[in-house]
Amino acid sequence: MEAAAGRGLDLAGPLRDLLPPVDFCCAYGSTLTHARPDGTSMVDYILGVADPLQWHSENLARNPTHYSSWMARRGPEAVTWLADRVGVGVYFNPFVEWGDKRIKYGVVAMKDLATDILTWDQFYLSGRLQKPVRVLVDNWDIRMVNTVNLKMAAAASLLLLPKEFTEHDLYAKICSLSYMGDIRMLFAEDKYKVKKIVDGSFQPFQLMYRPLIQDYISEGILKMSDYRQQKAFKQDCGVSATNELFSSLPRMIQRRLQGRFTSNSTEIPTHIPTRALVPSKEVAAASVRTALRRRVMVSSARQAACGLLASGGLVAARYLGKKMSKALSTRCLTFF
Repeated sequence: MEAAAGRGLDLAGPLRDLLPPVDFCCAYGSTLTHARPDGTSMVDYILGVADPLQWHSENLARNPTHYSSWMARRGPEAVTWLADRVGVGVYFNPFVEWGDKRIKYGVVAMKDLATDILTWDQFYLSGRLQKPVRVLVDNWDIRMVNTVNLKMAAAASLLLLPKEFTEHDLYAKICSLSYMGDIRMLFAEDKYKVKKIVDGSFQPFQLMYRPLIQDYISEGILKMSDYRQQKAFKQDCGVSATNELFSSLPRMIQRRLQGRFTSNSTEIPTHIPTRALVPSKEVAAASVRTALRRRVMVSSARQAACGLLASGGLVAARYLGKKMSKALSTRCLTFF
């Protein structure tokens, strides 16, 4: 994560005058990656707060127009209920006019943010933080748990990649994890989104993942190789290296194989979770692919439903129309 000025409990710059204080804030999206955003692009923010109910209560008093009229009438209890029961714990306010900018911000409880980063139970915000973001309000705990998130993302990507690949391939695979199974990719997202993100933020990806790459080289899992002036790698696809990578993944992926391939030791106490063992890289890759597709599909559908109910039909249609227009434009350019 790339830190910016303005650490502390208040938002950096003029944004602190707009919203109540938060414990964590980062900006993400194409407007930060120089991926040729258009003039109407929104700047997206994730806001981590200690108590979403209290935060929304204060924000509703300060910025009632940020919410749809029917959600504003129902109050903060309805906002947090919708985020937790329908969505994946995040409540977004899109199309917020702020000076000469248009922003979208999502509010999440700090404990839910940390849990998703560590466990991938929702694999929603954790996927956002596997890619370069600009941190406006830093938080030591989030920074520390995200180091685990990055290691899990790198391990999952290596399992999905072939024996030989380039550095660009690695970052593209990491970037694609959170879009596997995303219902928006079927009709409302630019199909070249991953490539644009990686091309537009290659150096930030390097800053995030080069230390992990060096660790894998030291451990013998990766070896350097030359390939058309790009940094390229060969990975050890043996059972030992595969299990080393697989053991780094969150339990929600490992437990898919629990009971099928486990340690043969009978001396492990029953209260200690057994470690899933995989017989081949192909089995590990299939498990990763299936688990992520299912998790992302459910989370993206839930969050889409939450956004539809929160924003109301008109705003939701406007947002979806903007996304579909962008997706259609890239397909038309490809066709011609």
